[in-house]
Amino acid sequence: MVAHFGTRLRKGAMTTAVAAVAVAALSASQAPGATTDDAGRQTTGADAESTPDANSDGSATGNSPYYTDLPPLNTPSPAPTIGTPVSVGEAEAGIPATVLAAYKQAAASLRASKAGCNLPWELLAAIGKVESGQARGGNVDAQGNTITAILGPVLNGEGFANIGDTDGGAYDGDSTYDRAVGPMQFIPSTWEWAGRDGNGDGKKDPNNIYDAALAAGGYLCRFNWDLADEADLHTAILSYNNSTEYLNTVLSWLEFYREGTHEVPDGTGTLPSNRSDSSDGVTTTPSATPTTPNTPSPNTPSPSTPPKGDSSPGTKPTLPATPIPSPTPTETVDHLEDAGTGTLTATAGDAFGERVAVRTETSAGKAVAKVRVRFTIVGDATDATFTGGERVATVVTDSKGTATAPALVAGEKTGSFVVRTSVVGRTLTGLDFTANVTARQADALARTTTTALTCVPGGAFAEAVEVKATLNGAVADKVAATATLITSADDATVNDKGPYFKDAAGNPVRTLTDLTTDADGLLKLPALFADDTTGTFLLRVTTTGGATLTVELTVAAATTPEPTPSTTSEPTASATP
Repeated sequence: MVAHFGTRLRKGAMTTAVAAVAVAALSASQAPGATTDDAGRQTTGADAESTPDANSDGSATGNSPYYTDLPPLNTPSPAPTIGTPVSVGEAEAGIPATVLAAYKQAAASLRASKAGCNLPWELLAAIGKVESGQARGGNVDAQGNTITAILGPVLNGEGFANIGDTDGGAYDGDSTYDRAVGPMQFIPSTWEWAGRDGNGDGKKDPNNIYDAALAAGGYLCRFNWDLADEADLHTAILSYNNSTEYLNTVLSWLEFYREGTHEVPDGTGTLPSNRSDSSDGVTTTPSATPTTPNTPSPNTPSPSTPPKGDSSPGTKPTLPATPIPSPTPTETVDHLEDAGTGTLTATAGDAFGERVAVRTETSAGKAVAKVRVRFTIVGDATDATFTGGERVATVVTDSKGTATAPALVAGEKTGSFVVRTSVVGRTLTGLDFTANVTARQADALARTTTTALTCVPGGAFAEAVEVKATLNGAVADKVAATATLITSADDATVNDKGPYFKDAAGNPVRTLTDLTTDADGLLKLPALFADDTTGTFLLRVTTTGGATLTVELTVAAATTPEPTPSTTSEPTASATP
């Protein structure tokens, strides 16, 4: 990309210099031949492809152009008073109200879900400034939707990455090539897995600032990056757009916003003017007016006039052959093949024993190395992730054309989900693999005490029932269980007499569901009470996996103590007649 060094140095030489020094060591590592993964981290398992960016999804934006304007050198003061003159720094520090609210809401959400990321809202503001000028000065409605489309250039390989259409034009209106979309400039292929619903309307829309800000925050917080750490901060920013100049610009705005900012009305934000591609960033529609053929200049030979140096009038000149570039490895891929993926089954909370593996092949069945393959966990019906907590992973195929996904980790949601595979940079039909998560199980239950459980009619049992669940002798935690007061050992129907639990209103309840063992495999039942019926009763506890324990309960009237025999001696007969 073209960097506007002249413009940037005039507007903020000092700030740029500071940022450049801060990233000098990191920038040195971005040497030709290095390959970066989805995290922006360098990988050593494969050499870089011959066409940079052509088939890469190593950035949120597809390394699209960005605004190179730098903040003023003067530190912004607190929010100006209405009616007072506004300085350049104060104007630049103002962020449109809805846009600012979206940044702060996204940062708050990430603090709750990924506290270790330490995402500052000012970083989202810095990226939003560089990517779209804060949604073109806050050109959004009250719900955060952009009023006019914010689209990057067509990524057709002419000066930019070559990314074929991946969304059927749904987001960018282009069914041939992809374009960066919305205030945070996500390309559709990245939005497919990184998109979030930030405003709670049930949709994930890159043209909505609330959705886009939350997605940007999630993107920057993946791989357990800690943005309070300078190295992780730089890596995360470079993963968004892999350019040292981009990194410098974002860091400059981050520092500027940290010094102070304030809210301005939507639509009144300061618009940037300089972009890395020498464009103003405004998408235009091609004119439908027919063009007039160019008139040949006097120095332009006519078709019938041979060029100078040709001694044979009327013959066609010999033109140099145009070299045909060799296709990249990705361009030679015809299809994906299963590379021996086993049965994908795991118990909730456990890692899957098998990994998804695919092989990239040509139409002749030849393996293709150095191709990026994306693995995506599809849908919201599962909370399974790959190792590290991510739902998407990109792996470069090895010398045998094989890409193996990171290990899958089951969440607490049971049922089936799909892992979808695709070739990055191609619209080939991928392969789907079904994975199943089964509920946590126990195979044995035992009481934690041996105290007899007795009660008088109309009373309460002195001790609550507590059991411990195990699986193959180990603690079985978070296992679902039920407890039922049954009629008899051979009749598991609910007994309508004898002991009972109480619901929240104090009414008798003889079946408890939705019980779960704790982290130590323990389950302590609520207090038990008895009606006026005496006898021996049974409480049965069962768990997922088939563990069963039957506990005996006794209701009997209190016994009356036997009287103690008297020890008074018999009277002695009188000796007097």
